[in-house]
Amino acid sequence: MRKIIIFAFVILFGQLALSQNVTEMKKLPSVNIKTLDGQTFNTSQIQNDGKPIVISFWALWCKPCKKEMEAYNENYEDWQEETGVKIYAVSIDDARSTQKVLPFVRGKDWEMTVLLDPNCDFKRAMNVNMIPHTFLLDGTGKVVYQHTSYYEGLEDEFFELIKKVAKGEDISDK
Repeated sequence: MRKIIIFAFVILFGQLALSQNVTEMKKLPSVNIKTLDGQTFNTSQIQNDGKPIVISFWALWCKPCKKEMEAYNENYEDWQEETGVKIYAVSIDDARSTQKVLPFVRGKDWEMTVLLDPNCDFKRAMNVNMIPHTFLLDGTGKVVYQHTSYYEGLEDEFFELIKKVAKGEDISDK
């Protein structure tokens, strides 16, 4: 029992440190990853003309990730219309399975921008330890919120935060 309590405290404090560190991040790290068609894409190019940005790390083998991405995709057109948000779905599938990402995304008809991080360089630079891990950036590209895991209905709560960020409201107490 004592080991479990110690382990829980280590995890809790690690997550608090991670959350504080990434939330205070001023700019996205500059890391080269790939587009679905194999072109090099530098993460410093992630921008949205002063509107909110969502970056979500996912993988084909992660069922909660795929559920979250599906929920975002189902709402994406409406979200864009209301807030102008742009979603980047960053696959961390390894080099062997990245070839399966494009057919999967096409089959699901995802509208969001999908990027590939097979070496997990961007994942490490963003201090992502578990997936799904989703970041919300304000119009200046500053991380203002993040969450890990997914449950049904989370997308509705998340959209409320996106709307506040689109209006320029401070959500730092979330």
